[in-house]
Amino acid sequence: MENYSQITKTISLEKYGIKNADVRYQLTPDELHEIAIEKGQAIEASSGALAVNTGEFTGRSPKDRFIVKDDVTRDRVWWGDINIPFEEDKFDALYDKVTDYLSNKEVFVRDSYACADEDYKLNIRVINEYPWSNQFAYNMFLRPTEEELVGFDPEWTIVNAPGFMANPEVDGTRQHNFAILNFTRKIALIGGTGYTGEIKKGIFSALNFILPVYKNTLPMHCSANVGRDGDTAIFFGLSGTGKTTLSTDPNRSLIGDDEHGWTAENTVFNFEGGCYAKVINLSRENEPEIYDAIKKGAILENVILDADKNVIFEDTSITQNTRVSYPLNHIENIQEPSIGKNPKNIFFLTADAFGVLPPISKLTPAQAAYHFISGYTAKVAGTEAGVVEPQPSFSACFGAPFMPLHPAKYAEMLSAKMTESGVNVWLVNTGWTGGPYGVGTRMKLKYTRAMINAVLNGDLGLYNYDDYHIHSVFGVAQPRSCPGVPTSVLSPRATWNDDEKYYTTAFKLSNAFRENFKKFEMHCSEEIRRGGPQRYAF
Repeated sequence: MENYSQITKTISLEKYGIKNADVRYQLTPDELHEIAIEKGQAIEASSGALAVNTGEFTGRSPKDRFIVKDDVTRDRVWWGDINIPFEEDKFDALYDKVTDYLSNKEVFVRDSYACADEDYKLNIRVINEYPWSNQFAYNMFLRPTEEELVGFDPEWTIVNAPGFMANPEVDGTRQHNFAILNFTRKIALIGGTGYTGEIKKGIFSALNFILPVYKNTLPMHCSANVGRDGDTAIFFGLSGTGKTTLSTDPNRSLIGDDEHGWTAENTVFNFEGGCYAKVINLSRENEPEIYDAIKKGAILENVILDADKNVIFEDTSITQNTRVSYPLNHIENIQEPSIGKNPKNIFFLTADAFGVLPPISKLTPAQAAYHFISGYTAKVAGTEAGVVEPQPSFSACFGAPFMPLHPAKYAEMLSAKMTESGVNVWLVNTGWTGGPYGVGTRMKLKYTRAMINAVLNGDLGLYNYDDYHIHSVFGVAQPRSCPGVPTSVLSPRATWNDDEKYYTTAFKLSNAFRENFKKFEMHCSEEIRRGGPQRYAF
């Protein structure tokens, strides 16, 4: 933990429009922990972690995320339901109202940075209304040394005021909460929500614009680890697909669990200094690294504690999106600094609730681009109101809510990097086998781990017709054998024991892929368009 005893505890926020504030600058996690408890905003759990309730919002609010439309963004951003435009003058007026709200208050300020690679470092100043939000910033962003704090020059500013409520009719927001990026003023303005994920995802979204536009670097919503021989593996996946679990490997060093950049120099670096993990149904048996990371310095969000202040991980009475944030050094086996070289394998993780995709398959560059743009997983019954059978869910680039540019831009960059580096791309189904959700069973974690390990160890060999079978609907190459995995498991059709039902369901999913891809076709090459399933059901 850094010692800031030699650093001034007072800075002025006048230049930000925040006047006469009681500025608490660069407080230690222990200090912020105690202040949050003293203010009645948090409880210390039995593990020593700080437990907070984020209030009305227990997750991000995508419909209330905006980007200021100006000369920087007007012709670059992919405007629509994901990237919603916000007027410049409305932003300026709202910013002034927020800074006026924070004036004459106690505020918590932290200087930090994103991007572990020095050549891509982004200095950030975070201004928080609440102490535990500032501790979250300590956990999630990279922490400067005392020497780096001397003369620290922030490039981006996050202004975070959960207690400020916007007036939609006057301020131009949809409702009272908002998260707005201004690329000209380099400000992330967040108000009306205490959910801390808006803070980290604000900077992630900013980097998803800055890195490809100005730095020739591909930003990725992924986890990454590195082997003892220096080979880097990258894991893309939406929530619930195993991204964090599968990248946390006792035989490989964790680079990071969520946000990375892939540079022109063929290195991969973590954006963050910490992890933000779901804790629903968490157990030491299944995920020991995350479980043991929940200690003093970690922040638990929206969990229920028993009378002895132990977390009841199964209790979702506040939300299913229970979370913990902690610094990366709470995990033992980490890569320091958080940079990997020589990417060799990329895994696209999908929880296919239809049970028709192979548990692992190798993709051509065109297929990789197609599946990257598609970003498929599935919703199962019970996860959302009204979902009674599996439903396909697509999120472009496995992170559409955070991608300011058109998905094809990121896909083109990924395809180019695949070609340059010779990296192999694999589609991994961590979902259902032997039938769809409700009929089949979830793929055993030990089998998925065995398949991942076989790839990393080079045991699946080069693509050839003797060792791989081409899936008749999706066209992907599925291995005929894999160490540690029964041969029957590798063929999804064989696990069903009913060819007619299997193909009916497979065609249903392939149609969903094609329907979803229509909105991207005009921006993609013919080669990428042919990377998807080529057959319709009749």
